[in-house]
Amino acid sequence: MNEVLDVIKRRRSIRKYLPDQIKDEELNMILEAAIFAPSGHNEQPWHFLVIQNKELIDRMSEKAKEAMMRSDIDWIVKIGQNTRRHIFHNAPTVIVVSGRKGSYSALVDCSAATQNMLLAAESLGIGSCWIGLANFFFQQEEEAKRLSIPEGYEPFYAVTLGYKDPSHQSIAPERKRDVFAYIR
Repeated sequence: MNEVLDVIKRRRSIRKYLPDQIKDEELNMILEAAIFAPSGHNEQPWHFLVIQNKELIDRMSEKAKEAMMRSDIDWIVKIGQNTRRHIFHNAPTVIVVSGRKGSYSALVDCSAATQNMLLAAESLGIGSCWIGLANFFFQQEEEAKRLSIPEGYEPFYAVTLGYKDPSHQSIAPERKRDVFAYIR
């Protein structure tokens, strides 16, 4: 099979990591993949904050969970109440993906960059997970200021990175196949 297609099909969201920090060389390759994502009008409206400080990552998880408990959505409240749940899955590296306000398509462009990171990580044998629940942390203005995200940017998502715990295997769920239509 084509190597790129194999990586795409093999990539899973990893939620159990070894505690070891990923190598800087691997991190740099993943970040390089991010900036080679397509962007509308080639604006490249992204900023990536790499966090490898366990205390800060733990604080972000706790503060996000506190906010999640105030949600109107039951499953979000349950995650917030789960004392054993860490929204970053105890990953040693978290990357906050932010987009420049006022850009033509910052959210889409940052999403493409995020997908590039996930695929690059898989190609290197590194686990990753796209974390949308990080928004509950970002919405807390005083907490989000701790991240020193550049003026004019807003955080959208986080990505966790780390070496996969071999005791935890992820199996791809069956894919929906009735989602294609053709006009020829």
